[in-house]
Amino acid sequence: MGLKKVLSLLTVTMLVATSVVGCGSSGGNSKKDGDKVKVDIVQFKVEAKDSLEKAAKEYEKKNPNVDINIETVGGGNEYGPALKSKFQSGQEPAIFNIGGPQDVEDWVSKSKLEDLSDQPWVDKAFEGTLDSVTTKDGIFGMPFNQEGYGFIYNKEIFKKAGIDSASITSFDALQNAAKTLDSKKGELGLDAVFAVPGKEKWVTGLHLLNVASANEFKSSKEAYEAKKLEFKYDKELKELLDLQTTYAFMPDGKKSSINSVDYAMQIEQKYSTGKVAMVQMGNWAYGGIEGVNKDIASNSGILPMPIKGAKEDSIPVGVPMYWCINKDKSDAEKDAAKDFLNWLYTSDEGKKMIIDDFKFIPAFKGYESDELQPKDPLSKDVLKYSNEGKTMPWVFMGYPSGWGESRVGANMQKYLDGSMTWDDLVKNAKTTWEEERK
Repeated sequence: MGLKKVLSLLTVTMLVATSVVGCGSSGGNSKKDGDKVKVDIVQFKVEAKDSLEKAAKEYEKKNPNVDINIETVGGGNEYGPALKSKFQSGQEPAIFNIGGPQDVEDWVSKSKLEDLSDQPWVDKAFEGTLDSVTTKDGIFGMPFNQEGYGFIYNKEIFKKAGIDSASITSFDALQNAAKTLDSKKGELGLDAVFAVPGKEKWVTGLHLLNVASANEFKSSKEAYEAKKLEFKYDKELKELLDLQTTYAFMPDGKKSSINSVDYAMQIEQKYSTGKVAMVQMGNWAYGGIEGVNKDIASNSGILPMPIKGAKEDSIPVGVPMYWCINKDKSDAEKDAAKDFLNWLYTSDEGKKMIIDDFKFIPAFKGYESDELQPKDPLSKDVLKYSNEGKTMPWVFMGYPSGWGESRVGANMQKYLDGSMTWDDLVKNAKTTWEEERK
């Protein structure tokens, strides 16, 4: 489960603009005077909750007239519907998160996104990281971070089982490793080889599906513009899912009970206690693993997500979400919101938090020094795959709005409980994609 840039010079006075530009380099000191400003944030990343709240408190110390209120929606709740409910009830936040091109279209059509083209962080963003939120009308999002996911594995368990993790660069190799681990469950103290969070539709309908669609579309924008889904690798995707579920932890011993496994059970109760050897998840899970067992956390790595006959030695890497600003908020609120985000990602103090507290892989230049390099093994592995060119894009950001979870994710649950065949799942995925694109 894997969280996703300071003023409009046309709407504020030169005095305020000058103070904010100064803030960008000094670390946020432009809001000490003036009326109290409240900035409401609704964000999706559960793993970033504590770190974001800590950062907000540090910013408030430097800017005592700014009050930052953070609400985190995640951990099994669907962020999109919850956010829309906030807007419908009149509780609109100043800062919220969007995904890719579909979200931009949805929110721009509601005139809710502020153009961030003039922000000082724009020139620092890595090439390609703004593509999903850029249109002819502007730049509407600030990258949360970069993330990668695959199969997180316990290096100590693999070593005891005599498995060379470096050799797992294909589906067949992954399958052989799973069989070996299953045959040695007793001596290894395992409940199962995998823990599959069937309850989390984003894991299956977005992340798992992505390894098939990323071999069909070159980018989220190409997926977004596609009127049809060919689903070229549906059989290979089924193989990858079936491999996991064949050797998965089942709470009541039946395959259907996989649908009751959530993120917390997968990561905290099973993987972090050494009861399973592998989980499909990303570098964002490191903090949760470390919080339960530091030894297992430090001895974890990421294996590829192999689609047989396609790109078998790679992992998906991308920007999980973007920060955006509510266009309808007052100038004072937007000013403070932009300043906070700029401070968090570009000031010396903020950058240290991004690395040490958030444990993010930055999507911006300016983190080149040794002390600002990712320190946990999962993030290091993501960087290694990236440096070796063994990555695939996050095309799920270009899926029709809600389609990945509400359509495919929900139908994968039906497939797991036996109420839908795989052929019907594929047929429904193609049909609903076309319907959404009309």
